[in-house]
Amino acid sequence: MSPRRNRIDKPEDRGSGAPMGSSLRRVEEYRGEDWVVQTVAGTAGRHYRCPGCDQEIPPGVGHVVAWPDHGGVDDRRHWHRACWGARERRGSNVLRGRGAPKY
Repeated sequence: MSPRRNRIDKPEDRGSGAPMGSSLRRVEEYRGEDWVVQTVAGTAGRHYRCPGCDQEIPPGVGHVVAWPDHGGVDDRRHWHRACWGARERRGSNVLRGRGAPKY
């Protein structure tokens, strides 16, 4: 028996038509306005704080970045995928104290 070969598919073979490494960007509604939502791999090497659960997103963890459609770079927020999916069912869970970092 010969060893199994791992074949890397070309983007056109997968049917997506998107080049490898491209982001998945879409528009969703949140709090009555359109938000741009982008899935990221988490390779930036930075810690982010999820506004949905107030927990850190460590480097290397895939998550979503969302911002208002009319907003800019300063309006971007990094969410856990599950927290973004449950954003309408949850209330705000900000438990930070006065001296806690606001990132």
